[in-house]
Amino acid sequence: MEKFELFASCLSGLEGQLAEELKELGCKRVRPLGGGVAFFSDVRGALRACLWSRLASRIMLVVGRVDAPDADALYEGVRALPWEEVLADGASMAVQAHGGNAELRNSRFTALKVKDAVCDRLREVCGQRPDVDAASPDAQIDVRIREARATISLDLTGSSLYHRTYLAPDDGADAPLECALAAGVLALAGWKAAASAGSACFDPACGDGAIVVEAASVASDLAPGLARDCWGFYGWALHDEDAWGVLLDEADDRFACGLAMLIGSGAAEGPASAPPDLGIVRIAGASVSSPAIARARGRAKRAGLRQAVSIELAGAEGAAEIVGRVSEAAERALGYVHASQADDGQEVPERAAATCLVACVPPIHADAGAQAQAEAAAFVAAAQAAPAQSLFIAAGVEGVAARFGAAPKARAALGQDRVAVEAQLFDRPPVASAVVIVPDSAGGAEHRVEVFEQASEQFAARLRKVAKERRKWAKREGVTNYRVYDADLLDYAVAIDVYTGAGAAEGNTYLHIAEYAPPSSVDQAKAERRFNDVLTLAPVVLGVRPDHVFSKTRRRDKGGSQYRDAGWRNYVTCVQEDGYLLEADLSGYLDTGLFLDHRLTRELIGAKAVGKRFLNLFAYTGTASVHAAGGGATSTCTVDLSQTYLDWAERNMAENGFTGADHLFERGDVMAWVTECRRTPRRFDLVFVDPPTFSNSKAMGKRTWDVQRDHVELLIGVTRLLDAEGEAVFSCNLRNFKPDVDALAKYGVVIEDISEKTIPHDFERNPKIHKCYLVRRR
Repeated sequence: MEKFELFASCLSGLEGQLAEELKELGCKRVRPLGGGVAFFSDVRGALRACLWSRLASRIMLVVGRVDAPDADALYEGVRALPWEEVLADGASMAVQAHGGNAELRNSRFTALKVKDAVCDRLREVCGQRPDVDAASPDAQIDVRIREARATISLDLTGSSLYHRTYLAPDDGADAPLECALAAGVLALAGWKAAASAGSACFDPACGDGAIVVEAASVASDLAPGLARDCWGFYGWALHDEDAWGVLLDEADDRFACGLAMLIGSGAAEGPASAPPDLGIVRIAGASVSSPAIARARGRAKRAGLRQAVSIELAGAEGAAEIVGRVSEAAERALGYVHASQADDGQEVPERAAATCLVACVPPIHADAGAQAQAEAAAFVAAAQAAPAQSLFIAAGVEGVAARFGAAPKARAALGQDRVAVEAQLFDRPPVASAVVIVPDSAGGAEHRVEVFEQASEQFAARLRKVAKERRKWAKREGVTNYRVYDADLLDYAVAIDVYTGAGAAEGNTYLHIAEYAPPSSVDQAKAERRFNDVLTLAPVVLGVRPDHVFSKTRRRDKGGSQYRDAGWRNYVTCVQEDGYLLEADLSGYLDTGLFLDHRLTRELIGAKAVGKRFLNLFAYTGTASVHAAGGGATSTCTVDLSQTYLDWAERNMAENGFTGADHLFERGDVMAWVTECRRTPRRFDLVFVDPPTFSNSKAMGKRTWDVQRDHVELLIGVTRLLDAEGEAVFSCNLRNFKPDVDALAKYGVVIEDISEKTIPHDFERNPKIHKCYLVRRR
């Protein structure tokens, strides 16, 4: 029987699991690659993969590979392919192109050349040109250009398999990715085998129910594509309608049997086909959002699985109770199977204990902040209440490792760019073993706080002592956002910043806690327990609501700092500095948008700006532009490579009334921007330059940025933009930075170190936090 070459694309990080799935479906020569899996199959096997794959996004039939150094070669190569054997008679078609090379840079042009080649081939061989339907084609042709070669494929799925049929029309563009993440997490945790053994599954922060519905789909043996009514293989010349009908009938039977078993096993007694006891199910979810629960229940109903799942309104406290109920249902399921085997006269193996998979993948569209903290708390509460043999996996739940108090037994990176999360697999969490007595910050009754490490009592005492002094200083100086703790104790290497809400957020106080990742010589599990204790104790000591605490892990290296656990979701609030309202994001970005160590630097800029034309390079969120405008600058120009940060800077300026033609926002690579600006009459009286330590942004092309290597070229260019009496404030956070004074002097650049004057009191423990210089032309 003829075998065809196919490629199944998938979410990054799931290639191994997808390969195993395709092998189970009978596919041959399965080979995981970046972004998907290559395999071979006959027509029936290809159709089966489309119907049953939970992890593939699309399944492509490889029609051929052709040389594509330019448009003419691509056209000739595609025209030579046997399209009359690929496209069904009368099928409409469309072409999508991806990638490119020096000669084929425009994907639309590439698609047009391929479309022309296919149409010309069919007109020549069959005497009729196919209809082209870009909106709803019967056959979708996919073109991938890489260097001088092109892979030409027929998309057998037609649309992404991640777009499950249980999704609602208003679920949004991110919903299919949520389904993909949920299916991936369940595959990583081995849910298919666990479900067949009668295990329970619980999502303590289920959001829109992706985990719950996917888990029930697996447990009931529901083919993900069973209810789809539109497929790309309808336009395939070799599509076997009879084979497809047999596959659908088989899938129908399997689902009917699987659902009966799933519902019946939750009943207190009786055969598998007995009516379900809806109060006893072994797949459940909980959420603190009533609208999310409604959406989740709607998804389960559309999937035909509403009787098989329970979705309830509950937070951390309720999670422990629900996980107990689903575990009880798993015990009943095991007992029923065990009894059935005994009645059949089989040799019954020793009965295993019930297990529970606690899994969590928050919705991509959800806001962070209070909800994110609730998700982590509910996850850990459910884990602590689950049976001893259970398994726990979470993806995209911020700070969950620290709350677990133990390092994950396995990690897996899923997705890319905006949808990039780390799935973490845990054993049962350790139980708190010590109690720390914390005086109430408002003078009330003392607090008894359970912690993992008795030594955390020293951290609580140190934090309380420093906070008392820091509060007095901040009140005296009128500072509302400040660092209260910076790795004062070696074993508790965290930075804790206090942010005070302003504007609509007035009355709120927030904590931003960044952990310095411990060296490899430190036991990872102990470090996780200590960080968990920090997250538990800090809000109690400082009198801050736990849901207003945000955490990240910071890794130190020679090039500055890198962060882990920065979420894709944002928690944006408003804070105040020197009377200016500024936007701070405490969760979604690597930094909050306000570098607290530059507080005095921004005040210096404000003092120097009166009557000046101000330029802000590497502007980030434009806080220096706000101070300059507020200090009396006649104009400001804010430059950054990121449009996201430019928009943020513009919002900060507008919030304080600085709008209009005198305040410009320009996107560009700063080095190139400076070079171009030097060729124009534009000049400035005051410039602030705060570059990153290192950058290899794609927007910079092949060039990279290194502040030690490139600062001379940068500062020479900046001084050429200064008027005769102008000056620049230059800063960087490379701890061992040394300006090349001699090289700068050759080009008439004078540099004066003012770092000591720009280190605020709350950063005096760490005076190397940044370097700062005044720069002038000789």
